[in-house]
Amino acid sequence: MSQGNDCVVYKSSGEVEVVDIGYPKMEMPKELGGRQINHGVILELVATNICGSDQHMVRGRTAAEPGQTLGHEPTGKVVEVGGDVETLKVGDIVSVPFNVACGRCRMCKMGRTGVCDRVNTVGGWGAAYGYVNMSGWIGGQAEFLMVPYADWNCLKLPDTDEARSKIMDLALLSDIFPTGFHGAVTAGVGPGSTVYIAGAGPVGLASATGAFLLGAAHVIVGDLNQERLTQAESFGCIPLDVKKGPLDEQIASLLGRPEVDCAVDCVGFEASGHGTEATEEKPAAVLNGLMDIVEPGGGVGIPGLYVTGDPGASDANAKEGRLSIRIGKGWAKSQHYTTGQCPVMRYNHSLMEAILGGRADIAKNVGAKLLPLEEAPQGYRDFDQGASVKYILDPHGLAAAMV
Repeated sequence: MSQGNDCVVYKSSGEVEVVDIGYPKMEMPKELGGRQINHGVILELVATNICGSDQHMVRGRTAAEPGQTLGHEPTGKVVEVGGDVETLKVGDIVSVPFNVACGRCRMCKMGRTGVCDRVNTVGGWGAAYGYVNMSGWIGGQAEFLMVPYADWNCLKLPDTDEARSKIMDLALLSDIFPTGFHGAVTAGVGPGSTVYIAGAGPVGLASATGAFLLGAAHVIVGDLNQERLTQAESFGCIPLDVKKGPLDEQIASLLGRPEVDCAVDCVGFEASGHGTEATEEKPAAVLNGLMDIVEPGGGVGIPGLYVTGDPGASDANAKEGRLSIRIGKGWAKSQHYTTGQCPVMRYNHSLMEAILGGRADIAKNVGAKLLPLEEAPQGYRDFDQGASVKYILDPHGLAAAMV
């Protein structure tokens, strides 16, 4: 096809722009040989979201260079089908996990799609669309996107009026709902659990939604941002302003004891301190705080992003992802930790059914809002300023027409 493809790209520190990068080709990235493929599909994007992980690149806190395409949360309508694709057809609407995975390697066959070992020759382990050190997979904050290994990677959404009416909820299956849910699952949330979630951004709110879905009795969400805490409180979470003092003291005042059963880190490496240190960047503060407040034998899920290279870090160790974590305390308390990319395919079908069954108002809970693709730069600026919104870009106006 001769048409173009507007896409959001990283311009400079704090700035993105929308530029035409050309219509997608059925080929692997040049970092993976650039060969033509028949196992892919091309999507006309219905919805494609702005993520906090994108903000790390845009803030200059990774090795991303100007021109890096952005976006790893695509939902789209199939417009072209490769000759080897068997389960999809033109017109199908699909959710695409942010993990690029081959479905053929040992990691994929074990369900570890976040660390597929055939899709990244640059950064090491696993890959994602539109992300630095991920072998050049083109970003999905665009009009069109090529998805490889399509039979494996695409989750076909039901062709029903109900599904179309919930497109904003279903658009969150590509990343934040499974990612937040994964944090809750790996932390050990279950019926009657008391959970602390660090961070009331979209992933934290998705994790809280997942915790309730798993049967948690009390979900405490901590943040510095009052607007985000109000959003958490709107669907039953207990808000905790980390500026107001040590975590253990605040939790004791809420629960009568200074510890919780388990916790989820939805902040990551750009963390701030607690109490009087809340205005200071302290990349290990959340992890050390969770070690303090999780009871002996409890778990910590860590879907929050930590990087191997942070050029904007305040000290030499943090620049290489080396943090001063009190692992001795965690060991002494027999705690367990789970880190890394969420293997989205482990959860996305079940969470789709929860959405369609009316069990998860995820779009409402995270404050989802549709935004035209051309307004993405303003969306990035507002999100960076702490707006309690999950921006869903709508490149063709298709999502708005569905809802």
